[in-house]
Amino acid sequence: MSALSTTKTIRLGLKENWPQFLLFFFINALVGGLVGLERTIIPKYAEETFSITANTALLSFIIAFGISKSVTNYFTGKLYMQLGGRNLLISGWLLAVPVPLLLLYALNWTYVIVANVLLGISQGITWSCTVMMKIDLVGARQKGLATGLNEFAGYVSVGFVAYLTA
Repeated sequence: MSALSTTKTIRLGLKENWPQFLLFFFINALVGGLVGLERTIIPKYAEETFSITANTALLSFIIAFGISKSVTNYFTGKLYMQLGGRNLLISGWLLAVPVPLLLLYALNWTYVIVANVLLGISQGITWSCTVMMKIDLVGARQKGLATGLNEFAGYVSVGFVAYLTA
């Protein structure tokens, strides 16, 4: 029997794919945790390093993050189909690599805004990509559950890490 004649049966469902689903769940929690960390640290950083009020800092970097994430979310579905989930997820992670360096070596507030744009793009890709990958694993019947668990992992992590770093 040749390798070409063997086929693997693909089974959809949360129970059938729980190890992969759990991996995506934790990936999303890490993405959310990074956002929670930033929400509590950046305003203080802005005040101490650049003498920018916390409210101005919070508003400017959240707007930069939000706009870049929403635009990226819009295009992620098409990119997911063209590049594949794995490649897109890795690309999203790679876009976040310079963020800590930009924040660490920021010469002015523009560096922080650029870091947040990159983080927004990265999160738009990684967050949306993990949702689509989870839906691919569980199938159409459980896509609401997959999306709900994705949001739960991300936002609980945002809140928990924000609480820890506050």
